[in-house]
Amino acid sequence: MTEEELKEKVIMAIKSVYDPEIPVDIYELGLIYDIKIFPVNNVYVLMTLTSPSCPSAGTIPGEAEQKIREIEGVSDVSVELTFEPPYSQEMMSEVAKLELGFM
Repeated sequence: MTEEELKEKVIMAIKSVYDPEIPVDIYELGLIYDIKIFPVNNVYVLMTLTSPSCPSAGTIPGEAEQKIREIEGVSDVSVELTFEPPYSQEMMSEVAKLELGFM
């Protein structure tokens, strides 16, 4: 599997994780800032949450990590949380904005 194929699978896995309060997946919400694939299929994800006080702060990164670990061929997964830059609604994809009625 190429790095590009693995990254595509990682994105698909991330798209199966939803913020419990919003009916849109965390990828379309714009919560994923970066995805890197390092040698031997180690996956690094830099993500944020809709707010630092988000009640699901403890579960969303762990759920994303778990879904990525389930991908065949992944060696290790590191999910890092950041609040820089702070999340804003402009980071949402058009799909998310449509889903939530912002367009």
